[in-house]
Amino acid sequence: MSDPQSVYAWFARSAAEFTDHAALEVGDERLTYGELRDLAERLAARLATACAGTPPRRVGLLTGRSVTAYAGYLAVLRAGATVVPLNPEHPHSRTAGIAEAAGLDLILTDTPGAGDGLGLPELAWQPLESVEPTDGPAPELPQPEAAPDDIAYIIFTSGSTGAPKGVPILHRNLSAYLGHVASRYEIGPGSRLSGTFDLTFDGSVHDLFVTWAAGGTLVVPMRSQLLSPVKTINSLRLTHWFSVPSLISFASRLGTLAPGSMPTLRWSVFGGEPLTLAAAREWQAAAPGSVLEVLYGPTELTISCTAYRLPPDPAQWPDTPNGTAPIGSCYPTLDFLLLDEDGRQADSGELCVRGPQRFPGYVDAANNAGRFLRPDPLATQATYGGGELTDQHWYRTGDRVALRDGRLIHLGRTDQQVKIRGHRIELGEIEAMLREQAGVRDAIVLAMPAADGEPELRAAVSGTGCVSERLYSALGDRLPPYMLPRRISVLDQLPLNPNGKIDRRALLTELDRSR
Repeated sequence: MSDPQSVYAWFARSAAEFTDHAALEVGDERLTYGELRDLAERLAARLATACAGTPPRRVGLLTGRSVTAYAGYLAVLRAGATVVPLNPEHPHSRTAGIAEAAGLDLILTDTPGAGDGLGLPELAWQPLESVEPTDGPAPELPQPEAAPDDIAYIIFTSGSTGAPKGVPILHRNLSAYLGHVASRYEIGPGSRLSGTFDLTFDGSVHDLFVTWAAGGTLVVPMRSQLLSPVKTINSLRLTHWFSVPSLISFASRLGTLAPGSMPTLRWSVFGGEPLTLAAAREWQAAAPGSVLEVLYGPTELTISCTAYRLPPDPAQWPDTPNGTAPIGSCYPTLDFLLLDEDGRQADSGELCVRGPQRFPGYVDAANNAGRFLRPDPLATQATYGGGELTDQHWYRTGDRVALRDGRLIHLGRTDQQVKIRGHRIELGEIEAMLREQAGVRDAIVLAMPAADGEPELRAAVSGTGCVSERLYSALGDRLPPYMLPRRISVLDQLPLNPNGKIDRRALLTELDRSR
């Protein structure tokens, strides 16, 4: 059987096969595939007439962790429209800017009035508190009109100019991803997969459709539960976990990562930021029956484009220059290049990728400049500067990667290699050495302007019993003077952004205030 080419069809195929099996759990609410399909169909019918009788093209999904959020995501796709997730906890000005940039036609929310001030029609919708059969059959709807080249969803990421950048992902992009990934994790009825990510982060798309493509149950923890991962995994009886690695730090800080403390886990997947090998070892010991895998990929390449499965025996894990797990191999359907600073192919350099998962370009085409390479970059050594963007153009990830022993190793961002007084420095190397010190849980090193305007290194660590002077001494025994941070700040917790990643910008502001 061939894979579907529209995203909703992946769910619909499972709904037909696993009708009476659990599809979604949010809090105390539990829906089978048949019930979730019924809700999505009913809501899709409402959407079709919510804009003065004209079906919406793009729908802003302004919801918390509710049944409306997940049934609504499906309903928008079922109606042949594009999902634009919005976060109700974000400032109104940011939401308004995204709504305008995305060209929204409608706001779908679980809270009446949540879309006030956006100047858009609003559909506030709540399913019955206890999911029961509703009167009459679901309305007859035409088959989804979405074509493979239609936009399934748009995620807005931080932009260097301060304005969020819209990343549209086509149905064929996500179908290509699911075709490769959905079968990796032994999912079926009875599998219970975490929904840790907010819908504004594309890890959530993996949560939804990798689960629903194979007949598993998506189990959505409340936000407060994410700060206690071990307790949450056990209380929700999860078999599959996918999150950013930062949540390992929360569990470690609580002292809950005891050996064998997560017996139900069969798969543990981490992505969104580098996974340190030290954190992986701690998690592996706590979930000895779980396979550990790392996913890597920017939003522009549809969730992930490489994967690395750690061997069952930690003694066989590879050593890496910065103490993080490899990101593994590029998916076989994708092409990749590593280009050095001179645009030459090398074993270490910026990772550039093209293939069926690559997005078609930003919502605002002005953001495409400098982010793509022409089809033959080795011949032209030229960056795409405008004009028609074809499938043959390479996307520049901005990540520095090395190919070693057949594995890709993430070395950091291209903007995290800095020069201090003429010396080229990899910030990740210093961070790795800080994490090796006793008591250090997380470490970040930043280049900041000093009083004279020249850059200097500043570090921040979190953990137990960390003492700046001891850390200086330990680094001084292993690093040349030009690589030593001018100051090491000890924090209770490194700041995180709403997606759970370490927020370098917030940390930069905090360290700047503490000069």
